[in-house]
Amino acid sequence: MFEINHNQNTKALLTDEFLSFLEKFINSFEDERQMLLIKRLETQKLISNGGKFTFPEDSTIRDGEWKVVPPPADVLNRNVEITGPVDRKMIINALNSGSDVFMADFEDSTSPTWENILNGHLNLIDANNRSLFFENKENGKKYELNQNSETSLFVRPRGLHLNEQNITYMGKEVSASLFDFCLYAFHNAEIRMKNSLGSYFYIAKLENSNESQLWDSIFTLAEKELHLPVSTIRATVLLETISASFEMDEILYSLKDHSLGMNAGRWDYIFSAIKRYRDVKNVTFPDRDQITMTVPFMKAYTELLVESMHKRGAHAIGGMAAFIPDRKNPQITEAAFSKVKDDKIREAEMGFDGSWVAHPDLVPICKEIFTDYLHGKDNQIETVPNYQINADMLQDFNIQNSTVTEHGVRTNIKVGILYIHSWLLGQGAAALFNLMEDAATAEISRSQLWQWLRNDTITDQGIAITNDYVESLINDEVTEIIKETKNELMLSEAIQLFKDLIFNDDFEDFLTLSAYKFLK
Repeated sequence: MFEINHNQNTKALLTDEFLSFLEKFINSFEDERQMLLIKRLETQKLISNGGKFTFPEDSTIRDGEWKVVPPPADVLNRNVEITGPVDRKMIINALNSGSDVFMADFEDSTSPTWENILNGHLNLIDANNRSLFFENKENGKKYELNQNSETSLFVRPRGLHLNEQNITYMGKEVSASLFDFCLYAFHNAEIRMKNSLGSYFYIAKLENSNESQLWDSIFTLAEKELHLPVSTIRATVLLETISASFEMDEILYSLKDHSLGMNAGRWDYIFSAIKRYRDVKNVTFPDRDQITMTVPFMKAYTELLVESMHKRGAHAIGGMAAFIPDRKNPQITEAAFSKVKDDKIREAEMGFDGSWVAHPDLVPICKEIFTDYLHGKDNQIETVPNYQINADMLQDFNIQNSTVTEHGVRTNIKVGILYIHSWLLGQGAAALFNLMEDAATAEISRSQLWQWLRNDTITDQGIAITNDYVESLINDEVTEIIKETKNELMLSEAIQLFKDLIFNDDFEDFLTLSAYKFLK
């Protein structure tokens, strides 16, 4: 029933016992997953036809008095979390970084080559066995886990919209979500139980509470099949779609026996807003760097997140600080530290219990800010603000004094092409222009250009953003990219794919869906 693209790691990981385990999840949940993906298309039609998101008519859950199961002792303190791909060096450095949590990411920061995915799972097994080791063959440098590290390991499976093309069941590609979750749980849950640890996950790109209910059913079946006590499996939801912000209570309620709160996934959230409102003529988003966390719709959703989580006894985790230091350039490093510090102070004052960083050098800054603000407490869950957020505030896209600039167009072109190129080469997280870029920020770049081209957008210099104008800027930027790139392999494919994503009238929901066919 299964057909597998075999490599050196499939025999160790994709055992007959695992495939039997995975088969139960496919038969139980694949039809529902497909139905939920169809509902996403219906949601887009609603917004494109002039509709708006609203809170669910049935307010029973929102008005009810309930709380989620309390967080385990080992993850009460989540003041600073670091995220990154699942290669050995990254996992070791992250677990040694002093952060409270490391989220090992199979989604936006991992290019899902078959080798990357399977190696990532082997790496996590070694990490849970505390035996992970890496030697750089080029310089002889060795990396090993600090056995005294108390950093908690979380895992982010790929989103519900993605398939794993290297394994089919009954002739159809299996869900990447089910594959990643099942493979990790099957091989690691028992190891973690022996160490008195639960299995912790981050769940990406949920659109509504029906999707979170699917995940809860997946967790429940896994606990049953693996003979785990209820609530051994826990999940933090990445609140990174605008539709989900209207169902925070309902999403949390559906997961209440498996919940570890929510995280404000800022970059995906911006992409989601652009994507959902791309056809609405009176909604045009400005340059990416002008869509800050203090603009109306971003401020509203983060305030509602803190209020909703704390009301139910759950963690509210702040967004990613994408700025990264440059150890060779003190000025860039100082600027990055300053921006991150301001961002984390703002989040602590809003009520968040912790936040994300993308680089180990930023861990001490974030940790110090939250430690000082919380005065020794693990979190501020008991503090429930009353922000009084309504539906209009969540959809207030009026950004004062905002503009679309040629610099913004050029930046989107460069980031989009360079990131796709990196992704096609197997590297899902790319340091570009002193920011750590992943699929979410590349999605912003291409979706902004797509919308600007169709909304009669004019730059601050009075230039109409047309196909010819953007094509000319692409030619300029590609000339510079070719001069500077060290590896032109797959570059032409990246450029053409980027052009297709912005010039084709049919909007591709996720750029990775188009790019995936180029991977092995």
